[in-house]
Amino acid sequence: MNLKPLKGQHHVSAITANAKKNYQFYTKILGLRLVKKSINQDDTSVYHLFYADERGNPGTDLTFFEIPHAGNTYKGTNSISLTALRVNTDESLAYWKNRFEEMGVEHDEISHHSGRATLSFRDFEGQRLMLVSDEKNQGVPGGKPWDKSPVPVEHGIVGLGPITLTVARGENTAMVLKDVLGFRETRAFSSDVDGQPDIRVFETGEGGTGGEVYLEERNDLPQERPGRGSVHHVAFRVEDEDELRKWVDWVTQNRLPNSGFVERYYFRSLYFREPNGILFELATDGPGFETDEDFDHLGENLSLPPYFEAQRDSIEAKLKPLDTKE
Repeated sequence: MNLKPLKGQHHVSAITANAKKNYQFYTKILGLRLVKKSINQDDTSVYHLFYADERGNPGTDLTFFEIPHAGNTYKGTNSISLTALRVNTDESLAYWKNRFEEMGVEHDEISHHSGRATLSFRDFEGQRLMLVSDEKNQGVPGGKPWDKSPVPVEHGIVGLGPITLTVARGENTAMVLKDVLGFRETRAFSSDVDGQPDIRVFETGEGGTGGEVYLEERNDLPQERPGRGSVHHVAFRVEDEDELRKWVDWVTQNRLPNSGFVERYYFRSLYFREPNGILFELATDGPGFETDEDFDHLGENLSLPPYFEAQRDSIEAKLKPLDTKE
């Protein structure tokens, strides 16, 4: 089948138990813009919050489902275990380390990960995050930080970096990345854990930090039990709806059970699980978040796709108020 390569990361969706604290952390501390306040289209009783660059360009979105009664995450295999966020320079990491210290954010020391300067940290629920410098990066371009962010534009987060998959059986996931999704295996680097295999690096599209997946095989961990602070799924970029429909056929031909074509209004999607159970999504670059709100007012009000608009009153009645105009 004549498929165009996936263009890189589209978004990562994670779980929070507290939308208000989540909004405060990702906008006031990390300086991301809330570009859409919406609902989980599979469970309209909970928020779906989208944080990104100035307009939610594909490849910059970190999203959260609010599940108020979510329990603790018990870390382990068959999980998306680390989400990287890109900044432009090594110097920015020093800015962020100082900012984290001032704001009481749990963090590690600046180090290097696969040849790039990095700074690992956690949010208030233990979400595993890492800043990665693009100073030596070539590949998928980053986005543009919002100029009204509390973080100076030169140090702002410009998009999603490499996504780490931690699995029990690495070759099974590698097969799907390469043979089904068309990723290229480019290199490997040593695990931080003694006695564990090297971490394998796969890339797609133009490659670089915005098009890489790290595959970590671990034989010393149980399977992860997800909860607040865990990642629900990762999505990769497809150019448009026509291309996505080709991917639906291709994934089906490869005998991977899948959702088929799904209308998400802001983009179109396809979902399936790779053999270790991690949920993958393929999502189109458009139409985008300015479909129902103008640029200056993104994320200020509850946005519902048209097919939910008739239920607005009942949906709003179930949601805890969340002021995003502050």
